[in-house]
Amino acid sequence: MAEYVVEFGKDGRPVEPDGRLDAAAFHRNHAPIWAMLQKFLVGKAGDVVEAGSGTGQHVVHFAKHTPDVTWWPSDLNERHLKSIEAWRAHAVLPNIRPPLRIDLTDPAWCPAMHDGGGPAELLAVFCANVIHIAPWRVAEGLFAGAGRYLRADGRLFLYGPFKREGKHTAMSNAVFDTSLREQDVEWGVRDIADLEKLAAGVGLALIEAAEMPANNMILVFARSDASA
Repeated sequence: MAEYVVEFGKDGRPVEPDGRLDAAAFHRNHAPIWAMLQKFLVGKAGDVVEAGSGTGQHVVHFAKHTPDVTWWPSDLNERHLKSIEAWRAHAVLPNIRPPLRIDLTDPAWCPAMHDGGGPAELLAVFCANVIHIAPWRVAEGLFAGAGRYLRADGRLFLYGPFKREGKHTAMSNAVFDTSLREQDVEWGVRDIADLEKLAAGVGLALIEAAEMPANNMILVFARSDASA
């Protein structure tokens, strides 16, 4: 069943005194997501931005397994940013940087990437459950930023529900899509073909589409010349 959208901290789940939020989805999906990410990340070094980190739980889990990777969580929601920082402090891991305030509607992700505090070149960008609960311009900005900042061998990992050739992959995703559009007409489950067009416009190409639990997928994009 697709995961319905509730802003973290307003979903009735407990909030720790230090501001740490807990997402039910994290407990369901972090293991299969990591199984995909580790195939690329383990043994490598570099900087990874998580675009739309939410509670901050995913970045802590991933950082534990990749000591040579520097993780840069990010979000735009102030409650989420506080939770991310609280999880970072709680984990006491040296390879997690303070959260960046990135507005994905800005293709340059300014000012987070240009004020001297952010990474210059990225091994990867990871984004989970964001572009279907945001206007299309967020997807456009996500790909534009990935195209700008990924290094030659970098990857963009995109997790969530997706359509294939205009069709939902499961009835639950169709129901989810309807509920999203009822909340905001600019939201909705995105079609893989439309995302491939965005990717092509910034020099990226889809190299893998992996099935995940609960009718989700991970799409992996690389530099067009690197995927040939």
